[in-house]
Amino acid sequence: MGLIKAAASAIGSTMHDQWKDYIKCDDLGQDILMKRVSTPNGIISKDSAIQVSPGQMAIIFESGKILDATAEEGIYTFDQSTSPSFFAGQFGPVFKEMWTRFIYNGGTSKEQAVFYLNAKEIMDNKFGTPAPIPFQDWSHPIPNQMTGSMSPLRVEVKCFGKYTFKISDPATFMTKIAGTAEEYRKDELIEQMRSEVIGSFQNVLNELGNSVHKTPVLELPSATDEIKKIMDEKVFDQPIRDRGLSIVGFVVESVTLDDESNKKIDNYELSSNSFMQQGTLTGAYANAVQDAANNANGAVNGFMGVGMMNMASGGMIGGVVNNAMNNPNTQGATQQVDPYAQNVQTQPAQQPEILNDSSQTNTKFCSNCGTPSTGGKFCTNCGNQLN
Repeated sequence: MGLIKAAASAIGSTMHDQWKDYIKCDDLGQDILMKRVSTPNGIISKDSAIQVSPGQMAIIFESGKILDATAEEGIYTFDQSTSPSFFAGQFGPVFKEMWTRFIYNGGTSKEQAVFYLNAKEIMDNKFGTPAPIPFQDWSHPIPNQMTGSMSPLRVEVKCFGKYTFKISDPATFMTKIAGTAEEYRKDELIEQMRSEVIGSFQNVLNELGNSVHKTPVLELPSATDEIKKIMDEKVFDQPIRDRGLSIVGFVVESVTLDDESNKKIDNYELSSNSFMQQGTLTGAYANAVQDAANNANGAVNGFMGVGMMNMASGGMIGGVVNNAMNNPNTQGATQQVDPYAQNVQTQPAQQPEILNDSSQTNTKFCSNCGTPSTGGKFCTNCGNQLN
C-alpha cells in the first residue's frame, strides 16, 4: 500500500473524476499543528487521491500503523498494491523508521485516515521572564583589591521577546504529544513550551554573562545569533526536542533592570566619574606642587596657586597636598590615585636644586623678588636695592 504521485495536470482535469475519494486538508495556519482527515466510511479506497499542500506533511494510518507518508507537496494516488513510496524529502528516514508493513490477508483494514501535520515555522510566540533573572554584567567591572582582578556587577534583569518553532520529528511529535487526535492545536502546548523556553534562555544568560562572552547587559537584544548558537551547542532546549519540536528563531525584544540594579549602575557611574575627577585633580595638584618646588624664584606664587586649586576642588585633594608639603618622608613627592581601588601610591619626584648653598658665599638674594645676584647694589630683575 503506497502513494503514487499523480501528474501535475491531473488536478482540475477529467482525471479528477476517476478518483474514488479525494482527500485534502485546508491550510493549517499558525494554530493547528495536526489534523485527522478520512472518508465518510473510514476506508481509503484504491485509486483515491490524497492532496498535500505546501507547508503540510501527510501520514496515512491504518489501525494505528503507518502505511505511507510524504512531506512533498502534490497530488498522490493511493494504491494498495504498491509498496510505500515515502516521497518525504527531509523526513524520509523518519518516515521509514515509523513504518511497519503488514498484510490483512486480502481483507480490508478496520480504519484508515490521513493525518496532516503542520510543516511550517510557527511564528509569533511570546515569552517573558516572570521574575528578574540574575546576570553578570561585565560592562560595569568591579576591582578586587586583594587579587588585582576584575569581577562583573551582579544585576537582575527582565527580558521579553519572541521565538519560532516547527515540528522536526513527526513520529516523536505524534507519539509523545498529538497521538491520533482529531485535531491538535498550538494552544494545548504553548504554555508548557513557554516555561521551557524561559528555562533554556536563563541557561543561555548564564553563558553570556560568564568570563568568556562578557556580553554587556544592555546589548542582549543584539545578541540574537549568539543566543541561538549557544542554545544549540549546549542543547539547552532538550525538553522541547524530546517532543519532536525544535526552536528555529529566538529574538530578545527588550531588557529591563529592576530598581535595585538601576541604583547599582547609577552609583557605579557616579563613583567612577568622581574617582576619575579626583585622579585628574590630584595629578594636576601634584604637578603644581612639584613645579613650585622646582621654581626657587617663584615658590611663594606657585604655592598660592596650589592653594587656590584646592579651594576650587572643594578641598577634595587637600589631604594629598598636606602629605606632599608637611610629611618629611614624602615631601616633594607626587601622588597617584587608583580610581577603583582607592589606593594612594607614592613615587619620588625630582628634588629642586638648592641654590642657597653655604659654599656660594658671594651670592646675595633680592628681598623683594628673591632673584640671586653675585654683584652690584641693585637687583637685575626688579631694581630693588640689595642689602
